Amino acid sequence: MQKYLFQQFFGKITSVPFRVVFWDGNEELYGEGTPRFTLTFNEQIPFTSFVKQPSLAFGEAYMDQAIELEGEIEELIRAATSNHSVIWTETLARLPKLSMRKQKENVQHHYDVGNDFYSLWLDKTMSYSCAYFKTPEDTLEEAQLQKIDHILKKLQLKEGETLLDIGSGWGWLIIRAAQQYGVKALGVTLSEEQFRKTRERIAELDLIGQVEVELMDYHDLPKTNRTFDKIASVGMFEHVGRDHYSEFMKTVQTLLKDGGLMLLHTITHMKEEPGDPWISKYIFPGGYIPSLREIIHLLPEYNFHTLDVESLRLHYAMTLDRWAEGFDRNEDKIREMYGERFVRMWRLYLRSAAAFFRIGGLNIHQILFSKDVNNTLPLTRSYQYTNKE
Repeated sequence: MQKYLFQQFFGKITSVPFRVVFWDGNEELYGEGTPRFTLTFNEQIPFTSFVKQPSLAFGEAYMDQAIELEGEIEELIRAATSNHSVIWTETLARLPKLSMRKQKENVQHHYDVGNDFYSLWLDKTMSYSCAYFKTPEDTLEEAQLQKIDHILKKLQLKEGETLLDIGSGWGWLIIRAAQQYGVKALGVTLSEEQFRKTRERIAELDLIGQVEVELMDYHDLPKTNRTFDKIASVGMFEHVGRDHYSEFMKTVQTLLKDGGLMLLHTITHMKEEPGDPWISKYIFPGGYIPSLREIIHLLPEYNFHTLDVESLRLHYAMTLDRWAEGFDRNEDKIREMYGERFVRMWRLYLRSAAAFFRIGGLNIHQILFSKDVNNTLPLTRSYQYTNKE
């Protein structure tokens, strides 16, 4: 009976030809043409769990070696996304509401895995967000520095200004801003690992007094009565949660000076939809990826004026490819540190995420906006593409 139900399920997926090897050794082909991937069941999996939340059931089965995938994961994602109504049936109404305490726990779940882990496959800057490739031959480190420079140029920093980075990661954006533009910069993070590493870097580079980092929730910043000329937030908005968007925007409104600029760098969906249940459980608990129109719709409510919107979709696919390659090169070390299940979990995450940015509707946008109108900005975008020595 279980096998029959799986056969009926797979039979509905016709856009990509593929092979399934069932637990009894029987092989079956689905779709027309040469199979682009093969799913092998090493053991029987309850169909009820698989059909209820296919991505979660598949992810857990892959982590537990109950299922093996032969072929490019991009082809599996192509099959899934082209049959969206068959694979995903969740609704936005099922999204959990998150408290601020839970947000902090979720951030720490992902980023406090350990600096030793991330340093194995990130570049030297420890940048864990979409890079910016000027050519496909750029190294990951070059592309990450280019991303930071691209953001700083958009913010049009001037010497003596103040910069805030909400969700400052391992600190390279605030450090580079201080070094290249002479600004005073503050970063805030909820990750103890990131906080500790950033403090070390600030001291090593003799930037104490010019660059600060705080282990704190951005919601608490208005209590300090500080305001900033420019604000950046890179890869953090995905952790805010849909129920807290208005609080995020209100906080930015309070912290940003009149005429000041904000650069929001975030993953986006085409439409409002729930997060993938496997990703939500194992990689980014509590995360929610907004649609671009959700963000744009919010801005006027807080007197924010949209200035520039740029898609970096393929840049993130390329970034994830480089991360996955670095991860694979250090797979044995990671296995010694965390075990086989952890290795399979992260391998699946990095490879599938790259595929989703190429073909699955995921995007990433940099949105630049000002608080109130600002009539002193350049008339063209040419300043974004000049070299900053």
